[in-house]
Amino acid sequence: MKEKIKLIIADDHPIVRRGLRQVIESDLDLLVLGEANDGEEAISLIQDLQPEIAILDVDMPKMDGFAAVREIQKRRLPVKIIFLTIHSEEDLFHDAMDLGASGFLLKDNAISEITSAVRAAAQGNVYVTASLTSYLLTRRRATQDFTQQTPSINFLTQTEKQVLKMVADYKSSKEIADELFIHRRTVENHRNNISRKLDLRGHKALLKFALKHKHEL
Repeated sequence: MKEKIKLIIADDHPIVRRGLRQVIESDLDLLVLGEANDGEEAISLIQDLQPEIAILDVDMPKMDGFAAVREIQKRRLPVKIIFLTIHSEEDLFHDAMDLGASGFLLKDNAISEITSAVRAAAQGNVYVTASLTSYLLTRRRATQDFTQQTPSINFLTQTEKQVLKMVADYKSSKEIADELFIHRRTVENHRNNISRKLDLRGHKALLKFALKHKHEL
């Protein structure tokens, strides 16, 4: 028997949650494990229920969707994120993508698009509300331009790229070393080599670069 895709919904509007849940659960392959009213509750649900996907409203009390995802990443909780929002600003979209979102839906379209977004996320793809796909195309072109204009990122070894990605996940050198089964000093050497190859200077330069270009790694 095929295992269902498990998820949670976090939105401070009960009517929105109810509507999404009804649509999602009309698909027999999907299962909603729980609902949250704010970002803090969402994190607790993710930690306790271990869903594959979390649908998070960007604007929530106590802790908004973006802050919740940063905390989720710090705790290294393995969950894919689909953001819901009423805002269609391009900057907000890019902020969501920089956080590694698997989906970005406008609430006006969420009911009709949510099951497609969940299925796409489960398959490792990114789903964006149809009216905002131009943002995704622009982002991909910018990524291609960056790679062409800054070929040094292509000069990183596979291990260096892996280390850089872990830096973007706020992992310390010790945590990276433990995960890669290497000495902490080796991690520090990798970090220094990455900074040299990318011409990064300053205490936070490597972290800022890793966060900004996480989707390219």
